[in-house]
Amino acid sequence: MLTVSILIFSGLFFFFIGYRYYAGRLDREVIQPDNSLSTPAVLQGDGVDFVESKPLVLFGHNFASIAGAGPVIGPIVAMHHFGWVVTLVWILTGNVFIGAVHDYLALMVSVRNRGSSIADIAEKTMGFRAKSVFSIFLVLAMLLVIAVFGVVAAKTLIAQPQMVVPTFAIIPISIALGWFIYYRNTDLAVSSIIAVAGVILSIYFGFQFPVELPENGVIGLSPLIFWFVILLIYAAVASVLPVNILLQPRDYLSTYILFGSMALAVLALLWIHPELHTPAYRGGFSEEQGPVWPMLFVLVACGAVSGFHSLVAGGTTSKQLAVESQGKSIAYGGMLTEGMVAVVTVLLVSGGLYWVAPASGGIDMNTLGFRETLQSGGWILAYGHGFGNLVHQMLPFLSFTFASMIAVLALNTFVLTTLDSAVRITRFIVQESVGQRIVLFKNKYICTVLVVFFSYLIGSTDGWQKIWPIFGATNQLIAAVALFVIATWLMVMGKPTKFALYPAIFMIVTTIGALVWQSYRFYSQPEPNIFLGTAAVFLIILALFVGYEGMATLRGRKEKLMTASARL
Repeated sequence: MLTVSILIFSGLFFFFIGYRYYAGRLDREVIQPDNSLSTPAVLQGDGVDFVESKPLVLFGHNFASIAGAGPVIGPIVAMHHFGWVVTLVWILTGNVFIGAVHDYLALMVSVRNRGSSIADIAEKTMGFRAKSVFSIFLVLAMLLVIAVFGVVAAKTLIAQPQMVVPTFAIIPISIALGWFIYYRNTDLAVSSIIAVAGVILSIYFGFQFPVELPENGVIGLSPLIFWFVILLIYAAVASVLPVNILLQPRDYLSTYILFGSMALAVLALLWIHPELHTPAYRGGFSEEQGPVWPMLFVLVACGAVSGFHSLVAGGTTSKQLAVESQGKSIAYGGMLTEGMVAVVTVLLVSGGLYWVAPASGGIDMNTLGFRETLQSGGWILAYGHGFGNLVHQMLPFLSFTFASMIAVLALNTFVLTTLDSAVRITRFIVQESVGQRIVLFKNKYICTVLVVFFSYLIGSTDGWQKIWPIFGATNQLIAAVALFVIATWLMVMGKPTKFALYPAIFMIVTTIGALVWQSYRFYSQPEPNIFLGTAAVFLIILALFVGYEGMATLRGRKEKLMTASARL
């Protein structure tokens, strides 16, 4: 019953401690949402990027964009190296007191600044130098995200050809859904039911008609590069279309796929209540990853805190919020929901897979062994097999293979939603930064083509594999920067800074600690990795710069406020 107890406790913790108590304090003491203030979606509505959205649809977009594969991959890797107890503790506490705060404040600060990105707000609070460094850093990080997620999705389509039809069928279904909701004013519930039925039907056809590409490639491209190019073209087109045509309805539909698969997972956990086979605690040091602090806090990103979320909040969600009072449920609530997905992932994989073969035998460890599946197929296979094992036990008429496919389809759908949102967000950053000085880069089509082109260069080579090992620290560095920017803005507005400042300091110290360890490891290998070591050192310098600029700005603002008060 330990599994059930953890599941129930996590849900209660997220709702009562997180949403009811801590989010309530943020509203009363910091945000003070005011529906009489017009949001950017109302003031700057352009029918493309600034569009008023229905709250449920916007929740779906925001959640689908921030979730991706993050709340799955991070917890699996973390508990593999450090155990499930410390992984769960960080997910629960980090999510409520840092991650959800980061997401909600990033959204509302952007809303109060005409839908500007965190990088643009950094210029107003920390100066042009901070904005310039931050913008360059963000663009490079986002290009890596686009490239890696595109490659991961392409590999999944090759490994699981049954997923090709449902992966692409959701695009016309989403367009139809958006048209009926926004242009025909059709009832949302009725439209949603029909659209979800269409998605389920596409899954059936996907299993009936798998799309396998010839091994020698298509039009001179290998299967991997072919799907990668197709996905980038899709992301480029989706990123310039009005958000209510494809982005919103697609992300909204994607949440049904994930929630449907999560509902099956939760029911299986409650029905089977499996024993947790992964060690509760594996010690304070991992031979592969290093010390539990800071590395655990970098490995578990999206489930606890992720800098990418601030880019979504200030890049797309803030431009679609209809009234301010909806921000808490969409941003803070969306992050809590993602935390619950991370908790379920820990229980699924630790309960559905085996650390050692059971004494009774009869278990194929190549299929149901935690370390075996992680080594042979990575985190996607581990998640799919853990999910498939428990769901198959609960519903024997669903084959293990079919049940595993449901899990992988949900993951792949969310990877694609992150892909097209990332292209749009990167385009915003380029337009806001470079476009202010070079008129050519104000054009959204030119910016989009450049973003996709450079993402292709990274993804079509092994370059992304060389950079990816330090991406976790990069992502958490973005979170630290965003929190510092938010803290400086709160100081300027005369609001309490502690909700953002304390997490910012913790994240900057943790990120520097992780980068110091990684740079040491890269340089001390028998064959030193000069590239990654140097990159880690560069990020340490950037982290120190951000910390210095943030604290200097806060001290300067505080002195000005004190001087002004003394004169009164």
